[in-house]
Amino acid sequence: MGLYLVTGGAGFIGSSLVRRLLEEGEKVRVLDNFSTGKEANLEEVRGEIELQRGDLCDPEDVQKAVSGVDYVFHEGAIPSVPRSVERPLESHAANATGTLVLLHAASQAKVRRVVYASSSSVYGASEELPKRESVRPEPLSPYAVSKLTGEQYCMVFHRLYGLETVALRYFNVFGPRQDPSSAYSGVISRFIDSIVSGKPPTIYGDGEQTRDFTYVDNVADVNLAACHSPRAGGRVYNVGYGDRISLNDLWTTMASLVGSEAKPVYEPARAGDVRHSQADISRLAEELDCKPRFSLSQGLERSLAFYGALGSPSAGTPAAPGGHA
Repeated sequence: MGLYLVTGGAGFIGSSLVRRLLEEGEKVRVLDNFSTGKEANLEEVRGEIELQRGDLCDPEDVQKAVSGVDYVFHEGAIPSVPRSVERPLESHAANATGTLVLLHAASQAKVRRVVYASSSSVYGASEELPKRESVRPEPLSPYAVSKLTGEQYCMVFHRLYGLETVALRYFNVFGPRQDPSSAYSGVISRFIDSIVSGKPPTIYGDGEQTRDFTYVDNVADVNLAACHSPRAGGRVYNVGYGDRISLNDLWTTMASLVGSEAKPVYEPARAGDVRHSQADISRLAEELDCKPRFSLSQGLERSLAFYGALGSPSAGTPAAPGGHA
């Protein structure tokens, strides 16, 4: 048993990691400034964790947070391409500078390993599909640049200071506790909000753009594997399902699950969005022996059920990559 710090632990992915660690019997500390995270995301586990309100850009807050910590899951960020386009300085400060402050403090505190939440957005304009970790990054937004900067800092601290780091490039994570009310929410949470409210969904662009949607429990699996694998130090891994689906087909799939006949409303494409995205997850399978436990449809059922838009999700056997069902 060790002490784990989850930065951004009150956020969507961070709070899922907190629960997973508690299920494993680990001790958990959370650092969050609640700019995007919510205390409600930790409500039922509040008595089981150490919660510190603080900012990643404040060295004193971060030094206190890493004191005595064995492992860090660095989820703290402002995770939005559109918001970064509107407010690039804010995005850089939270995602790039905050990561540098954390790595410096973790190195001084002799933390054993930092697992960094990066993003598939770093691939940007690259047209290669599926995206391999060796593909040259071509970021299209300040958010993508800030995440790539964090990756580079991780590599420097690994090579120069001996701090073990692992960078995970998330592909369109979705699941329970993803805020559907935010204008910057992921498309699946916004689609669920449309279903619950009975309003037609909004799709930016023609809807033929494709994404590799990744259920949050699969992401938690990879984080734990990356944290403890002796092969992962200094490496970068894609975290996805290994398949892709268009937003039009995604809406059709979700609408069929709940019996909705609503038709999407189309708006102009957003600046900074990439056209197609799909993860090559072969490195993850080969080096960490990690494969997705839940298919897209299973993740959608669980997410819809969480928000009361569907009955109990099916218990079916989790599917291997290669299809949407």
